[in-house]
Amino acid sequence: MSTPPFLALPACATALRLPTSRGSFAVLRAEPTGPARGTALLVPGFTGSKEDFIALLEPLAAAGFRTVAVDQRGQYETGGPADQAAYALPELGRDLRAISDALTEAAPGTPLHLLGHSFGGYVAREAVLAGVNAPANTPTALPWSSLTMLSTGPGPIDPAEAARTKMLMDALGSVDLETIWQVMQQLEEGSGDPAGKPAPQIAEFLHRRWLANLPQALLAMGERLLSEPDRTAELAAVPLPKLAVSGVRDYAWPVEEQSETAARLGARYVRIDGAGHSPNAERPTETAAALTEFWSSVQSA
Repeated sequence: MSTPPFLALPACATALRLPTSRGSFAVLRAEPTGPARGTALLVPGFTGSKEDFIALLEPLAAAGFRTVAVDQRGQYETGGPADQAAYALPELGRDLRAISDALTEAAPGTPLHLLGHSFGGYVAREAVLAGVNAPANTPTALPWSSLTMLSTGPGPIDPAEAARTKMLMDALGSVDLETIWQVMQQLEEGSGDPAGKPAPQIAEFLHRRWLANLPQALLAMGERLLSEPDRTAELAAVPLPKLAVSGVRDYAWPVEEQSETAARLGARYVRIDGAGHSPNAERPTETAAALTEFWSSVQSA
């Protein structure tokens, strides 16, 4: 899971609920001091939340981009029903389209840049492809000016990570979230890596976030991580400017696979030095710089 480097919101940001046609979603929103050059919608991954992007809020807003990080349905403070079908990927894609529509309605004419991190990249891809393939009697215009895939692969996760995810899913079917958390902590403590231990307040947040997740959502997302088909060719055909960003190492999808996927997408590719699976949390300054440079180039084209 992503670990935010801090939890205090910058002065430019607020926590609120965003109403949409598919219900309200918990978000963090950061506003630039002057007129917004664009809006950035940031979508977290499996076991993540809007706080994964907390370190990006201030630098993106300082560059002129209104920034909205969201908890998806079933994640942390958004919540959802105890029904696994509610978290099927097409449903999450429809949620994302509704969130996007709400943001464009609130700021008409402002470019909207979509970013999905890890599993959030699956959701972003689903929303884009659903918009392109919409039935003839529904609106098809995509509301996004660009798409960024952050630490997202083309299909199923790496076999070693898949094995760990399968173990988690097996436990979710029979064990409560608190028990699973305690086991995960014991495994981390046994790894002998004290450098990876978060500060107490961060550890408390991670625990609280884990318990707030809906098990049904975790199961649905986990199934997709194990079996999602490679839809790179479909996405490459969508005439939307694309950026792919990765760290220099990644446990979920090999960095080389992410680089190759970017080439297949016809996307610009940026590798963030010193970062792993979560450049947004591990190297936020460098990640924000890559994002703002890309979004600015899209808007000036």
